[in-house]
Amino acid sequence: MTLGEKIFILRRENGLSQEELAERLGVSRQSVSKWESGNVMPDLDKVLMLSEIFSVSTDTLVKDNIGIISDGAEDEQDAFEDISSFSGAPVSEYGSEFDTGELPAAALTVKEDGQAAAQSEIPQEAAAAEKRKYRRALPAYLKIVISLVVCAALISAAVVPYFTGGYDRLAAMIFGGTDYPYVLVHGMGGWGSGSKINEVAPYWGADSGSLSEYLNKQGNSVYEANVGPFSSCWDRACELYAELTGTQVDYGEVHSKQHSHSRFGRKYEKPLVPSWGEEDENGRTVKINLVGHSFGGNTVRLFTHLLEYGAPEELAETDETTSGLFTGGKGKLVNSVTTLCSPHNGSTLYYISEDYGLTSYALGLCFSIAGLSQNTSFQKFYDFHLEQFGLKDAGANSANLNAVAKVISSSDDNAIYDLSPDGAQKLNERITLVKNVYYFSYSYCTTEKSTRSDAQVPISSTLPVLKATALLIGNYSVNKQTDFPIDKTWLENDGLVNVVSAKYPFGDAFTDFDENRIRPGVWNVMPTIVGDHGTAIGMNRSAELTHEFYDNLIEMINALPTRGGR
Repeated sequence: MTLGEKIFILRRENGLSQEELAERLGVSRQSVSKWESGNVMPDLDKVLMLSEIFSVSTDTLVKDNIGIISDGAEDEQDAFEDISSFSGAPVSEYGSEFDTGELPAAALTVKEDGQAAAQSEIPQEAAAAEKRKYRRALPAYLKIVISLVVCAALISAAVVPYFTGGYDRLAAMIFGGTDYPYVLVHGMGGWGSGSKINEVAPYWGADSGSLSEYLNKQGNSVYEANVGPFSSCWDRACELYAELTGTQVDYGEVHSKQHSHSRFGRKYEKPLVPSWGEEDENGRTVKINLVGHSFGGNTVRLFTHLLEYGAPEELAETDETTSGLFTGGKGKLVNSVTTLCSPHNGSTLYYISEDYGLTSYALGLCFSIAGLSQNTSFQKFYDFHLEQFGLKDAGANSANLNAVAKVISSSDDNAIYDLSPDGAQKLNERITLVKNVYYFSYSYCTTEKSTRSDAQVPISSTLPVLKATALLIGNYSVNKQTDFPIDKTWLENDGLVNVVSAKYPFGDAFTDFDENRIRPGVWNVMPTIVGDHGTAIGMNRSAELTHEFYDNLIEMINALPTRGGR
């Protein structure tokens, strides 16, 4: 009997739910569920705590050849049925390894009047013979029953998914789910765990504390990337690849010449995810699950595209020094892409800024302020990641802010341009979905329809810093700047990004999320959640709700069958 089965039986015999046991152990319910299913083994300290809670020795828990007889079972047969109810295996009513030797009720004779005769009415010798005859016939009978059950299961497996679309769920049952590492990629103006500001003001988790620390304590492998907060989507994708692989950033010869900056950036001494692309103990290639918030969603989309399809223009102009990101053929190294509040089709806040005569620099600050906690340490610990443009000092002083403004205003190789609907459209024309990657998108809405017009106005729970921008976006339905079509469908927003933009990139294949038919190679669009741009990362939100969202997200993704090579 496995450790997971023992935990299940002992928990039930002690009258504890998974939630109650998890609370006594100081872990999540998901951790207990993973232990009982055998997907994850508890740490030694948890085994010791389980031993105390259940009043059994650690040897009883961890040794495979030591079974557990339920205290509530009347005999060994009942105990066997308890175990079988966990595994789902049928228990014979007439015999098992716990056979007590009693004559089964089905072996009684039947009188003419239809009443069962008592066992005492059968001569002892005849009863023994009847019992031996019955037991000799049992294997053949069981073979027939088992064959019928197997046939029915196979037919169901083939027919039911055809009509319900549950082939992915079926494949997960057969091949098992995954536990690949997760990489969190921040949005514009944000930062990751590699930035010092994250020590006092976590981007991921915000008011609930470091999200990656919490998720790692639950038995997951979660990493936070740290890329250029104002860099273009292309530059950020290149930085993400270098950080993940522990190499020097290569922005590409062609791209760098076009945008007048250096080809190479900072060098990472070690990979962010050491096991990425390697084989695990089961001979399975370790993939990653990418989660991008805001502009981080655009970044992970382009990054996944480049991994699979490469950059032909860069290959044509460079030699063997070309970055592995540009050579393609690596799409199988990504298991899933999840975007949160991402401006896939840009944000109308860009047009609003132009209408009101604001500079792109002011718009950049508007986006970044939404992700910054009001902390003076920001002045010392913020890193712009703009070495390619000659900016070395990481301090957020006036000189550097002016340098960032100059970069943004003099080129289209920056986040501001990529966040405009026109820039996003150009980016979307390049990015192609990878067929074996699962794509999920989450949109948030912090506005409601005005009682006096078609405009959208912010709800009371909206972050104060986002109420003004939510109101501006909620009133903007006509594009006065370019030919890009904007209408009333763009009014709903999360304070920075339009809901229609966050759902999926225009032109990509998509479908509304269906838990019974999660498809790779298309956007699985989640229902819109009530909340603002910061809700998705834990701003102005309880730790319980933030943790629950990410626990459920990881549980869903881990249950999916792997695609494109194991």
